Amino acid sequence: MQVQTRVDVFESIFQVFLALGTLVGVVVIAYTLYNAYKYRDTDDAKADDSLPTLGELPTGGEGGKKLFLSFGISAIIVISLVIWTYGMLLYVEDPQDDFEEEPVDIEVVGQGFAWSFEYENGAVERGTMTVPEDHPVAIQVTSGDVWHTFGISDLRVKADAIPGEYDETWFIADDADAEHEIECFELCGDQHTQMDGTVEVLPEDEFETWLDERFNLEISFEDPEGEPINETGPLTLELVHQENDEFDEDLAYSYTEEDFDNDTITIEDIEQGGEYDLVIEFEEEEFETIEDELSITSPSSETYTLGEEDEEDEENDENNEDEANGEEADEGNEEGGED
Repeated sequence: MQVQTRVDVFESIFQVFLALGTLVGVVVIAYTLYNAYKYRDTDDAKADDSLPTLGELPTGGEGGKKLFLSFGISAIIVISLVIWTYGMLLYVEDPQDDFEEEPVDIEVVGQGFAWSFEYENGAVERGTMTVPEDHPVAIQVTSGDVWHTFGISDLRVKADAIPGEYDETWFIADDADAEHEIECFELCGDQHTQMDGTVEVLPEDEFETWLDERFNLEISFEDPEGEPINETGPLTLELVHQENDEFDEDLAYSYTEEDFDNDTITIEDIEQGGEYDLVIEFEEEEFETIEDELSITSPSSETYTLGEEDEEDEENDENNEDEANGEEADEGNEEGGED
């Protein structure tokens, strides 16, 4: 079964209502014009039992059979239309059984007049939602401050963003390389009109590549003067997810000096975003161990300063401290002399 997009569903409903409305309008207007011509006022009036009488309800001819038939057909059409439309809207509400592939899950948060998008693997993007072509996307919408309403007009998507609650919906974008505008449909504050974003549609293979590259982390070293350090000697780097025990895969990564290029490393093995503990140990006593906490949700880079300040800088710092202490002592003596 071909999975319909939300656009397909609402286009179908619109076209059916338009076709039936046009058909009914043509029949009614034609029948009205026919009767207007048939029973027009002429000087040569003829006796006719079917001729309508002013102030009386028409019988419809043949004992009211025509009237009964018209009401019966109308009822059947309206009831069938209601049932069919209700079924289509049920599909829009919950089409999960018709999906041949697992949807891409994205959590949408509206806050501070901007939209952020968190993917199932922990990747976070702001302003732009990237999705695969012809693949179902399931979104859970919430707010971090006030009421908003997440909407994509082109894709017929609308969901309330309410603090502390989640509104679920879905969509399928079937046009690769297309962009769709994201809007807020709830008057939420002074910058309501600037609370927008973009849906970027990629072919599925490009989307997978894009998602894998969200966690690239580059680490490099520099000296206190800001110059790159290209030789640190043997070292080990440990990167461990703070919630490692909650995942099936082991989110702990180890690297040595051999993995560095001019004491710079680009880590591409990370599979899950989140908070990580970083420890870098140097065998040379010249450099101290680095311990840090990193939030890895998008491509990022970190530069760490190694080594101590020059002796000249240290002497300047000491002189500054001595001058400050001397000024405090002078102030104290002046106060004592006044007493």
